[in-house]
Amino acid sequence: MTTESSPIEWTVEGLLDLFDVEAGEPDRFTAPTGPAGEDERQVVEGTQVLAQAIVAVAKRFPEKSVRSVYAVFSRVVMVGTPVELALDVVQEGRSTATAVVTALQNGKRCITITVLCDVPTADVITHHLPRPEVKSPAESNLSEMPMAGRELRLVDVVDVNSPDEVGPPELHAWLHYDPIPTRDDLAKALIAYFTGHLGISTTMRAHEGIGTSQAHLTVSTAPMTVSVSFHEPVSWTGWLLYSHESTQVGAGMSYVRGTVHTEEGALLASFTQDALIRPLRTNDTAIAAQSRL
Repeated sequence: MTTESSPIEWTVEGLLDLFDVEAGEPDRFTAPTGPAGEDERQVVEGTQVLAQAIVAVAKRFPEKSVRSVYAVFSRVVMVGTPVELALDVVQEGRSTATAVVTALQNGKRCITITVLCDVPTADVITHHLPRPEVKSPAESNLSEMPMAGRELRLVDVVDVNSPDEVGPPELHAWLHYDPIPTRDDLAKALIAYFTGHLGISTTMRAHEGIGTSQAHLTVSTAPMTVSVSFHEPVSWTGWLLYSHESTQVGAGMSYVRGTVHTEEGALLASFTQDALIRPLRTNDTAIAAQSRL
């Protein structure tokens, strides 16, 4: 892009193409960063790389299913240079397999993702957390999202970024995608992609006078970890309900846990997020050489 060009429109189809990484050398995948966004920071969503890692590991273990992922976002990924996904296979057995994925950009380690795969079996016992009884998508508030094919509706919240909308540290969000992927790995990648989007807003909602509209202006915020557990089978039609609960914030970090249900009530995934929330540094911003990855 040049300064004169217009931002490329994000679409769900384009996002799924972005997730569908291709193998190069053995246990190496190249992950494009995608088009530039509308903000000046041009930082790639950490969960975008997480989604790409899910697809890479699924292709590495085609006979198994991705069941859980844990990502640590140590360094930002910038729009532009593709990301290299380097897979370190820890164990590959008949029932389970584990890989550690390192995402590198310009030779520097940015994100580390541990992925557990398995071969699902018949139930011995089964139960799941019921879907929260909240307002339907039609009764919820439309929230503008810059992506064609994606619709977001918030339950009892009008502006998720506002410092003036105060309530309990919980947030319910209905999400609709078109198209909905039929491939298992892309479906899981798409679910994981949104798990990092509303966690910080959920935490801030309980505190008057602070909201994510202030992020990177008067307060420094960033997701630092995301974990996702997928509960088989992972498929849906219609709307998804992302439910968030912030159980703690303090000492510069927040913790959020959440679930993803179908409109019919099936629990598809559970997730957590650790996020940084602290004052914006105005001086001495240089990073010491020994502190750099």
